[in-house]
Amino acid sequence: MTALQTASRPHSVTLRFLAAPTDVGITGTVAAGTVLEWVDKAAYAAAVGWSASYCVTAYVGNIHFADPIHSGDLVEVTASVVYTGTSSMHIRTEVSFSDPRELRPVTSSTCLVIFVAVDEKGKPTPVPSFTPGTPRELQLRQNALARIEIRERIVESMNDQSYTDAGTAPRVTLRFLAAPTDVNWGGKVHGGIVMKWIDEAAALCASRYAGRETVAVFSGGVRFYRPLLIGHLVEVEARLVYTGSKGMHIAVHVRSGDPKTTAMELTTYCLTVLVARDGTGTAVPVQTWVPVSAEDSRLWEHARELLEIRANAPGGYTPTHLSGPQAGAEATR
Repeated sequence: MTALQTASRPHSVTLRFLAAPTDVGITGTVAAGTVLEWVDKAAYAAAVGWSASYCVTAYVGNIHFADPIHSGDLVEVTASVVYTGTSSMHIRTEVSFSDPRELRPVTSSTCLVIFVAVDEKGKPTPVPSFTPGTPRELQLRQNALARIEIRERIVESMNDQSYTDAGTAPRVTLRFLAAPTDVNWGGKVHGGIVMKWIDEAAALCASRYAGRETVAVFSGGVRFYRPLLIGHLVEVEARLVYTGSKGMHIAVHVRSGDPKTTAMELTTYCLTVLVARDGTGTAVPVQTWVPVSAEDSRLWEHARELLEIRANAPGGYTPTHLSGPQAGAEATR
């Protein structure tokens, strides 16, 4: 592909729309899972526009939900290719919103999403190389490169863990069939839909533990292992692994399989941090969860390790929920 052909391809996409009443969760603001669905859609549009190929979500990096989005807000989700590998595209997304009567945008969250271009057989296929054209694009490319090592450490730590019935932590499991309305353009379940399920299961687990309304303040390390098919049985298991002064760290596994069999395969994994709120919407302390079994203790240490790794990422998540003096300000939504 010539440089002229590459230059003619858009590397950035902005989706603009009004947040609808149906986007609002039980907390009265747009749910974190819905924001993740928007992020995935915008990143997909940027990936397809650049690669001219069907693409699949491989990884969604750290995303911190700082400010609430309300029904009627004007939302903009910008997704930009910042780095390309052989078949992968690292896409920075930024969600901003404003009251349409004021038009003063507020940045709600940013994160890095990795898509892989695939051919008709689902195999990775090469993508055009992206070359930064401005100092800002060069900086974003460098940030993406710096995150590769951080991401590899996170994935390695995640892969070393096992979740069995030896764990005694509070957990919930949602089970249902993937519906035709969940389909993406390739006939599989949309990655954004999967992340919405993750948010719902994590919120249920956290709310049951805290006995209060909860909201997500962070989600990270969303790793997609294999596609999830329409009609398959889906299990979304959320398990508490760690509590800070206010934050509840919930590990979520999504498994799926043909409902005619008993075989279930892991499709997605991530760690979500939620906080409990009082009637005014202010984050409040939660009861400290104390590990009981050896598996509990191992996963507790795993959660702390991930916090420390992410704290060193460029623009990464600062583990304020370990001690939490700023957590209330961060998590008020």
